[in-house]
Amino acid sequence: MRNPELTRQIILKTSGELFNTHGYKATSISNITDATGLTKGAIYKHFRNKDELEKETFMYLSDQVASHLGEKIRAENNAKDKLEVIFIFFDSYLTHPPVVGGCPLLNLAVEADDAHPDLKIQALQMMEMLRNTLYTILKNGIRYEQIIPGTDCEQVASVILASLEGGIMMGKLSGKDSDMRHILDHLRGVVKQLTV
Repeated sequence: MRNPELTRQIILKTSGELFNTHGYKATSISNITDATGLTKGAIYKHFRNKDELEKETFMYLSDQVASHLGEKIRAENNAKDKLEVIFIFFDSYLTHPPVVGGCPLLNLAVEADDAHPDLKIQALQMMEMLRNTLYTILKNGIRYEQIIPGTDCEQVASVILASLEGGIMMGKLSGKDSDMRHILDHLRGVVKQLTV
């Protein structure tokens, strides 16, 4: 391959599928070379080492999720509909994840823990981005008289995000979507109570 940017994108996409499915530390460079058909030298031409590849791949996966979700959020005109789009997005995660292997945040958060501080920081940044998105929707909802004034936006954003991520985890373990459905029913009830 002679197009460096195309080669880099192929490495990121393939690494993302492997890391997100098998784990960051369990996936070797040899697994990536086998999957891409590239040599180790070709991979290390684009990434200094595996640590850099892991970080860049997680950013790539995060961008995929953020781009997919962000478009849907921006298309809506009020807080209730923006939150509903997020609920639908998470509801489809088990059957139609935007990236192979499921939720990159959940997968990395479980794997990184304290053993891989750099990856843990990246997972934390993605979590904060999602929480800030929810917070902003709620805060703007108050501003535009769509959400009840005095709503604790920080608390509600944290509860929504923890519930959705927990629903994904429960669904992955059980192979069923019933827990996510219960969670979404509850969250929709919360939103209904908060809506003006």
